[in-house]
Amino acid sequence: MLNDSPQGSAAVAATFDRTRAVEMARQTLDIEAAALLGLKGQLDQGFADAVAHVLACRGRVVVMGMGKSGHVGRKIAATLASTGTPALFVHPAEASHGDLGMVAPGDVVLAISNSGESDELAAVLPAIKRLGASVIAMTGRAGSSLARHADVVLSNRVDKEACPLNLAPTASTTAQLALGDALAVALLDARGFREEDFARSHPGGALGRKLLTHVRDIMRSGDAVPRVSPATAFTEMMREMSAKGLGATAVVDAAGRPTGIFTDGDLRRAIEGGVDLRSLCASDVTRGAPRCVRDDALAVDAVGLMEQARVTTLLVVDAEGVLVGAVNTNDLMRAKVI
Repeated sequence: MLNDSPQGSAAVAATFDRTRAVEMARQTLDIEAAALLGLKGQLDQGFADAVAHVLACRGRVVVMGMGKSGHVGRKIAATLASTGTPALFVHPAEASHGDLGMVAPGDVVLAISNSGESDELAAVLPAIKRLGASVIAMTGRAGSSLARHADVVLSNRVDKEACPLNLAPTASTTAQLALGDALAVALLDARGFREEDFARSHPGGALGRKLLTHVRDIMRSGDAVPRVSPATAFTEMMREMSAKGLGATAVVDAAGRPTGIFTDGDLRRAIEGGVDLRSLCASDVTRGAPRCVRDDALAVDAVGLMEQARVTTLLVVDAEGVLVGAVNTNDLMRAKVI
């Protein structure tokens, strides 16, 4: 029996074998890796049946499991939900006391139990069947009660647990988790799930910002955008640049379409070249068409254009090519796109 007293804990710490701890960790990983490879060999048409069953589901996937299987089930439900398969977790014990109302006709129940003999799951299976929901069993025993009552069976059988007592769920829960991931990946592939779809369910994450943020969401617009005509005197152009603080100004024609851009870098290079700027106008110091991005483009595309062209500022135009804004690297960094 373990001694939980301070003296007992001190004694255990004093005799702690650091080398054995590392060896136990390696042994655990070896056993769980072997369990996953063994799981790979068990995959058959039953897995394809499970995927087809969920694809045909008119409702949601309701994941159930007790104990450690329940903890794994919560993660599987979350992964399914974030990859295009509506899912939720329902605790089997709570299901017997009202939460079964979360299960509706047309739902698919993914019931997880390594032994396949969980009393709490067994108690609600008949009611689930009467509701008109189908059952996919994830179990380590093909002949278990859960497997016999299921429409589809997914085997997560492992030869042994990583626990040296072969008692604590370790390799078996790793197998459950991996099998749940495999199911989610197969489903997202079958649905044609894309990065854009993933971003829509992760709007608060970095990927969501990159794939849901458009240039128009972060660009400077209206009077905040410096602009001059081609005939504007150089000194007036510099006043416009200084007033707007972008470090650049757009040169636009009478229709408002950009014909050029002048930046702080252009000014530095002109001074270094000994050019007499005072007698010049905007059209004299701009060369070629400026690099522009559409206002409806993704902000991440603007980043790519900047990197490709090695510039820090882009002019933003609408569908007709009219200047509607400007964006620079600082704007993109504040939006956490880069």
